[in-house]
Amino acid sequence: MTGRPYRRRRDTTVVSLLLLVLATILGPTPSSAAGAEWWTPTGRPNPDSQIDVTGAPFTGTNSAGEVRGFVDAHNHLLSNEAFGGRLICGKVFSEAGVADALKDCPEHYPDGSLALFDYITHGGDGKHDPIGWPTFKDWPAYDSMTHQANYYAWVERAWRGGQRVLVNDLVTNGMICSIYPFKDRSCDEMTSIRLQAKLAYDLQAYVDKMYGGTGKGWFRIVLDSSQAREVVKQGKLAVVLGVETSEPFGCKQILDIAQCSKSDIDKGLDELYGLGVRSMFLCHKFDNALCGVRFDEGGLGTAINVGQFLSTGTFWQTEKCIGPQHDNPIGSAASKAEADLPAGTDVPSYDANAQCNKRGLTSLGEYAVRGMMQRKMMLEIDHMSVKATGRVLDMFEAANYPGVLSSHSWMDLNWTERVYALGGFVAQYMHGSEAFAAEAKRTNALRDKYGVGYGYGTDFNGIGDHPAPRGANAANKVTYPFKSVDGGSVIDRLTTGQRTFDFNTDGAAHVGMIPDWIEDIRLVGGQDVVDDLFRGAESYLDTWGAAERHQAGVNLAKGAAATASFSETNPVTSYAPGRAVDGDTDTRWASDWKDDQWLSIDLGDTNLVKRVTLDWERAYGKSYRVELSTDGVNWQTAWSTTSGDGGLDTASFTGTPARYVRVHGQGRGTDWGYSLYEVGVYSS
Repeated sequence: MTGRPYRRRRDTTVVSLLLLVLATILGPTPSSAAGAEWWTPTGRPNPDSQIDVTGAPFTGTNSAGEVRGFVDAHNHLLSNEAFGGRLICGKVFSEAGVADALKDCPEHYPDGSLALFDYITHGGDGKHDPIGWPTFKDWPAYDSMTHQANYYAWVERAWRGGQRVLVNDLVTNGMICSIYPFKDRSCDEMTSIRLQAKLAYDLQAYVDKMYGGTGKGWFRIVLDSSQAREVVKQGKLAVVLGVETSEPFGCKQILDIAQCSKSDIDKGLDELYGLGVRSMFLCHKFDNALCGVRFDEGGLGTAINVGQFLSTGTFWQTEKCIGPQHDNPIGSAASKAEADLPAGTDVPSYDANAQCNKRGLTSLGEYAVRGMMQRKMMLEIDHMSVKATGRVLDMFEAANYPGVLSSHSWMDLNWTERVYALGGFVAQYMHGSEAFAAEAKRTNALRDKYGVGYGYGTDFNGIGDHPAPRGANAANKVTYPFKSVDGGSVIDRLTTGQRTFDFNTDGAAHVGMIPDWIEDIRLVGGQDVVDDLFRGAESYLDTWGAAERHQAGVNLAKGAAATASFSETNPVTSYAPGRAVDGDTDTRWASDWKDDQWLSIDLGDTNLVKRVTLDWERAYGKSYRVELSTDGVNWQTAWSTTSGDGGLDTASFTGTPARYVRVHGQGRGTDWGYSLYEVGVYSS
């Protein structure tokens, strides 16, 4: 497809080639070896859902050597195993067959009166016909939060319709589990994550068995971007494991006291990486010891805020935002969850002019971010507070690290260009086709500028609604059958048991309706939006590959000699110039309380200087220059700003030979002087 320049991935390294060879030997069997119709299983269970897609899945790459296909950047295949095992009803697969997989929770019988989570989050009485297979009278449904939407055959239909990358986020929430009355297992979050990871591999084996053995199925869990590219090239589905949980590694906080340590974080990251996890959220729904969250709205927001209090001992706390970004307004609608609060405790009211979470990225959170970079993992910034997200982006810019993801519309949209500029990837939540197309077009110019594709995050089996039906008489409705985006397959209405799903009247009832939803987007929003989505797999894998190839720059300033115009004196603590280049982020240099102050660093030899990072203490520079010199006498300005706002700044400029680097302050951001925890100087 033509139209826009596309960001090209770098040449494959020797290591990547070796991994690719290994993946070819150990990984999926090439499609040519599986017969003329390699996509048709030889042993599908009977009875089972139909797929209702005919024609060969597309394989190979385009003329530019790029993979093609859609990416679902945010799904929860196995969240029926989370929250105590009884909040999401039904299974992704069952060795006992579809009737066992697609059945309701026992407490939903006879009429759904005890579908508590539905009416806590949606209101109403939660009543529904609990019968699943084969009638499916009332579920799955676009607005149900408690029924299985990721049955494996429905995932297969999404793959047959053109999806080539699926991020399966292993998810749970210990507090929701503890207060939900129906459960059949422990509420420990890491125990649930481990189980879901195991079952993801079990699902892969279940599909493989239908196709004749190990490695022959279409569902392929991948561990690196090279393996993912090979899987997509073969026309199969590359499945990436992620984690979205509220208290990873046990890092909750109680009354603002962290319940984990750096060693817990290291151990947790190592374990997750060993399970195959390559992307994750550091906070989700509740503030924790790592970061503050972006709030929820409406009655759900009230319910989550109650959970926040029960888990941490504190409700969400807000402050006025200092920039254009802001967190969601906190839900104030009444919720039945409030009955779980101790007597005399009420959810607070909030100032409408203070929409930012006071809690940002903690020191432990920064340690976890650095740990993820060291392991070449991708960080999900959705659900992070504005304050936390800003700090993460500052850290990634300082390190020139591209592994940042926004997978389902939970970041402030004003961050979008910063994510793209880093080399990150953005996907939009699975909104209705009209809203989805409108938002896609709003950010179209940025994708043109950075040459990237687009993704969607369905969040199936998560706490969210999905596209409602537009109606049988809607304009530009989906007409069946229709052709897949690549033109090689024909897609008809899907039949599962006795129910036939029509997007016009059922909406996005489950993951199998993704191809129908994309056709609806094409009809409502135009081919350009779909073309961007079809580039999504390539763009996502570009980000992943760039994160894997990232090399930490050498800080030329670490341990270098430093001088300053003035250094604050203190009988207990030193604020000498060398404190800003000692590699310790707990020490700092502090100047006189005047505007015209400077810190100079002698690199020892002349080096090419392209980037300078400045980690400010609360006493920051609003107006300052980065100056370079070869002799320490004659200075030239390489970079300057008059709008500094503190935090972690990165000054990037054309590479210039220099032995001396000087940070020269002209205007303070506070009544104090200038104070820097650490200054970094880099040649790349």
